[in-house]
Amino acid sequence: MSIKLVAVDIDGTLITDDRKVTSQVFEAVQEAKANDVQVVIATGRPIAGVTGLLEELNLNHNGSYVITFNGGLVQDAETGEEIVKETMSYEDYLDIEFLSRKIGLHMHAITKEGIYTANRNIGKYTVHESTLVNMPIFYRTPEEMASKEIVKMMMIDEPDVLDAAIKKIPQEFYDKYNIVKSTPFYLEFMLKSVSKGNAIIHLAEKLGLDMDQTMAIGDAENDRAMLEVVGNPVVMENGSPELKNIAKYITKSNNESGVAYAIREWVLH
Repeated sequence: MSIKLVAVDIDGTLITDDRKVTSQVFEAVQEAKANDVQVVIATGRPIAGVTGLLEELNLNHNGSYVITFNGGLVQDAETGEEIVKETMSYEDYLDIEFLSRKIGLHMHAITKEGIYTANRNIGKYTVHESTLVNMPIFYRTPEEMASKEIVKMMMIDEPDVLDAAIKKIPQEFYDKYNIVKSTPFYLEFMLKSVSKGNAIIHLAEKLGLDMDQTMAIGDAENDRAMLEVVGNPVVMENGSPELKNIAKYITKSNNESGVAYAIREWVLH
């Protein structure tokens, strides 16, 4: 059964380490589209951090879709219509914000409009995230967050500080939330129902596709859920060893146009 949907992570997968789309990747995506293959960006970034890539790759029209916030938001990339939207409650925010203070980590919450932090001394990785995804930062006290539609929250800090603090997170938080470490300095909190995998399942159902007709390409732990549900999981050569254990295929690295190689070898052949 031919592959009709390819979900692609961004950082460490679609783009090179210097955040570029190679000409090989661009051409492979266009060829896939010409062969009626739905290429869907699936990322932990908010929509503002994806729009430039959607435009660059011509993935923002003709019934294209995009998965953002690690699956918390699935939209029609042309019209902005929300197919899936799962937001956290104010109580969720308060619980996670208090936990971040208790274990000594910087924290921010992200909505479709911006990045919100209650840390008066704004962490450098919050600034990094703002630059990466092209979103403004707002300082707000916890009391001022009651009306915000939060899609995900992130604890951020130096890798050694983050790793030490993670050991202090009570099991009840893992039971209640989907918690994934997306980079050495980012720990992301979402609703338990939110994942790239669940987003792909919803999208495949909408498009009338069997999971055998789906492929996902990723490199990091927040890609695990989508790699586990698709019929054709592909892990980058630069991906984590743990993810390679569940891959059907290993492609080249992100700096060697691995997404293009995967599309040409296992989708277009």
